[in-house]
Amino acid sequence: MDFAGFDMMQADNTDQDGSRGERKESGKRGRKPGRKAEKSDMRAKLERSRQSARECRARKKLRYQYLEELVADREKAVFALREELEKYSQMSKELAQNNIPQGMDDLLAEMGMTQAGNEAFDSKPSV
Repeated sequence: MDFAGFDMMQADNTDQDGSRGERKESGKRGRKPGRKAEKSDMRAKLERSRQSARECRARKKLRYQYLEELVADREKAVFALREELEKYSQMSKELAQNNIPQGMDDLLAEMGMTQAGNEAFDSKPSV
């Protein structure tokens, strides 16, 4: 297979400086001189821009409301967990002093660990 033709094709696609640019424009960007937009077009464009800005502000307001509600909910959860931690910490201190803390019976009943439930652990296994 002869690749000489392939090299020739690649050489044809490049410019004099070696780049592969196929566009042959002046390279200017932005508005072209001599083209003036009509007033009605400008007014419509401004109105669309204003409407877009209004919608953006409304979305931003909703987003901030959602985030504020989320923060408030999380703060409530943190407060409840701190109270629970303080309660268990106080119970732990009392247990360390060989005292039965107030509310321990309720806690054990809530966990299903009452004296009736512990009888199975206290009895000796039958052989």
